Amino acid sequence: MKLNLKKFSYVAAIAGALLLATAVVVFSQNPPPRPDGPPGAPRGPGHGPHGPGGPGGFGPLAGLNLTDAQKEQIKQIHESFAESTKALHDQMRALHEKNADPISGNFDEAAIRSAAESRARIQVELEVAHAKMMSQVANVLTAEQRAQMAERHKRRRDMGPPRAPAPPREPEF
Repeated sequence: MKLNLKKFSYVAAIAGALLLATAVVVFSQNPPPRPDGPPGAPRGPGHGPHGPGGPGGFGPLAGLNLTDAQKEQIKQIHESFAESTKALHDQMRALHEKNADPISGNFDEAAIRSAAESRARIQVELEVAHAKMMSQVANVLTAEQRAQMAERHKRRRDMGPPRAPAPPREPEF
């Protein structure tokens, strides 16, 4: 039996691609924590209402020398925001869980389009709620603190989006 090196290379490349795709799917799965199981992995310091963006955190409010009264007001605003958007987040989660699996071979364009439009409407509501929350937070700040925050926002915006990675090179045979 004569081994055709070119044919073998193609088969090996396809097998490697399938293995890689399987690994990506397996490792991208993040099952929800079981209610009777151990709690999920800790997110680490700096997350939650006192983390990045929270009062005294590392986000846009860090280094603004907030008073205790300001920190308390901002904490209440964040808690109110979380409570008022909980239903929207729950709806978004339900849509993601219900979403059709296009990989299964049962492609239903109407169902996928409908779910995407529903998620888009929820995303708009979440963005409006977030902007409202940020406006409320800004009203707690002094004029100097707002100016510092605006300057930081401008610097972040001026940095621009991250550069795209270089395109992959063609394999040489």
